[in-house]
Amino acid sequence: MLRPGHHDNPRLDALVTGLRDYLSGELADYEEELGLTPEAELRRSMLEPVWRRSRELGFYGVHLPEHLGGQGLSHTELAALKEEVGASGRVLATSVLGDMGGPLRIGAIFEHATEYQTEKYLLPVVRAERACCFSMTEDDAGSDVRRMRTTATPVAGGYRVTGHKVFSTGGTFADFSILVARLDSSDDRYCAFFVDLDSPGCRVTPGRTPLSGQNIESDVVLQDCFVPSENLLGEEGQGLRIALGRVTTNRLLHCPTALGAARRAIRLALDFAATRQVSGGLLIEKQAIQHKLADMATDFYAARSMTYDALAALDAGERPRVESFMCKLFVAERAFAIADQAMQIHGKAGMVRGAPVDVIWRQLRMFRVLTGASEIQRNGIIRELARAEGAPA
Repeated sequence: MLRPGHHDNPRLDALVTGLRDYLSGELADYEEELGLTPEAELRRSMLEPVWRRSRELGFYGVHLPEHLGGQGLSHTELAALKEEVGASGRVLATSVLGDMGGPLRIGAIFEHATEYQTEKYLLPVVRAERACCFSMTEDDAGSDVRRMRTTATPVAGGYRVTGHKVFSTGGTFADFSILVARLDSSDDRYCAFFVDLDSPGCRVTPGRTPLSGQNIESDVVLQDCFVPSENLLGEEGQGLRIALGRVTTNRLLHCPTALGAARRAIRLALDFAATRQVSGGLLIEKQAIQHKLADMATDFYAARSMTYDALAALDAGERPRVESFMCKLFVAERAFAIADQAMQIHGKAGMVRGAPVDVIWRQLRMFRVLTGASEIQRNGIIRELARAEGAPA
């Protein structure tokens, strides 16, 4: 259970084995050489070798269709790889599949992009030559994205964009942003753009440091920044639809990374309890600890099972919308509960800043808020249930 096999799928089994080997071997050695910790200040020069090497090994953009250089993975297969990334504990793990600024961020954009946009922006990301970020969140526009104040004003040859985006993950390493802005003088029309981050009137600054301690967030500040018409993604007014169009899929595909981290927390707790001497015996011999570990493993099995069941439905052509809300809610809550119990088992040793279980605890606490807080997921569940039954909600 803590090291799942995929023997019924030889392609996936080979990918998972290769990914594990790279994460625990070559990438671990590279991070040690750089002296990286989860709270280290990262530079693009540190990430680029990982992008290129991951592409050489076939991991970078592996989910993309074959004509775009990938292997056309199913959602379930991609989830299995993301779970391994989450379980690895590597600082640069999100760069291996291209989760931060790479192909995983742009896969759904291809269907909306023009040939010019594909050649200039998207394919260089696939080739590990360029990196992107997404810029939608603002200080007053998180879950309620329609409160955004960044505006795009039509002018000759394009648009003038003014606003302040926050939590643009990976922005300090990116060449361009896929940015959503409100169409000027409109209450409910939004546009998405490719914005070159070195454009006049655009600047990227380091963002606030989140609970995880990772130095990966940025602010994108625009003041009368000109964006040419050819950089409009889709049509005017389609910005939010494009940005949120794959929300069910994205919600589900965030879960495996959290599952991987929870899996690692169980392994750390097991290993610690099996070696820690307490009152003349091992900690794992105490029934109270055994029951904690049993509950953690049961929670993990339940969360993992429901996630992969929903992903299988997605692969079968269904639209598991309510299930995606349920998965995000349950995985977020139970994964954090697992991490919390792992810290409890470690005692004060787990509360040391930078200890492996401390890092997992902080990351999984954030997952209860990121990509839709648990309260938002509950709202979605009851809304979908009420709609199905014809009841008001």
